[in-house]
Amino acid sequence: MKKNRLVSALQKLAAAGAVVLAAVSLQPTTASAAPAPVVGGVRAAQGEFPWMVRLSMGCGGSMLTPQIVLTAAHCVSGSGNNTGITATAGVVDLQSSSAIKVKSTKVLQAPGYNGTGKDWALIKLASPITSVPTLKIAETTAYNSGTFTVAGWGGTREGGAQQRYLRKANVPFVSDASCQASYGSSLVPAEEICAGFDQGGVDTCQGDSGGPMFRKDNAGAWIQVGIVSWGEGCARAGYPGVYTEVSTFAAAIKSAAATL
Repeated sequence: MKKNRLVSALQKLAAAGAVVLAAVSLQPTTASAAPAPVVGGVRAAQGEFPWMVRLSMGCGGSMLTPQIVLTAAHCVSGSGNNTGITATAGVVDLQSSSAIKVKSTKVLQAPGYNGTGKDWALIKLASPITSVPTLKIAETTAYNSGTFTVAGWGGTREGGAQQRYLRKANVPFVSDASCQASYGSSLVPAEEICAGFDQGGVDTCQGDSGGPMFRKDNAGAWIQVGIVSWGEGCARAGYPGVYTEVSTFAAAIKSAAATL
C-alpha cells in the first residue's frame, strides 16, 4: 500500500508523550555501512544542515529562500492564505531556546497535485529567516545518482514517535527500473526518484515527509535532489524510499516562489 510519510493526527497524539524525552530521530550512517535492525541513523550536529525546517503539522522542509520553505504537497491542504503553520529553524534540538519559530502566511500546493506525483509545496513565512542559509535545488538530473543524505525529526521505526533531535542517514540511488519492480504502477518515474538499500534497514519514515534528500554538487556544496514523499512502510527490504524528483519541478518551483 502506498503510504506517505506525514504524521497523522492520531500518530502525533500518540507520540506527544514520547517526544519529550526522545533523544533520537531517523536515519543512517553511510552507504557502505551495515543497516541497523530498525530505521538506521545518527544524530546530526548543530549547524550541520542549517537549512532544515520542522513544520508544526508533522513534516519537514528546507529553506528555499529566506522566507519560503519547500516541502511536500501531501503535507498541506490546498493553496491560499494560511497562518496555521509554525516553522521551526536554526536548531537540531526542537526544544532549544535558540529555536527560530515563524508562522506561515500563505501556502502554494503544486498545481494539479492529486495524490500521485507532483508532491511539492511552498510555504511563505510571515518574516524572513536571515540567520540560516538556504538550500539550492537541482535544476538538472546531473546529481540524480550516487549516495544521498536524508535528515529529519521523524520516527526511528515504523509507527515510532517523532523525535526531539534531528537525525541523518545516507541512502544509495535506486534505478527507476528497480523501483518499479517494487512499486509497479504506483511509481511515477518521470516525477519521482528512489533511494534505499535492497536489504532495507535505513530509510526516511513517518514525520519526515517534505524534508530534503540532498548530496554534494561538483563544487562541494549541498544541493537538494529530492523531497521525502512516500514508501511501503519504513526501511522494509525491497521497498526503497520514494522522493519527489526536484529537478523535474525546479522551474515550476522557482516560478511559483516568485508569486508568493
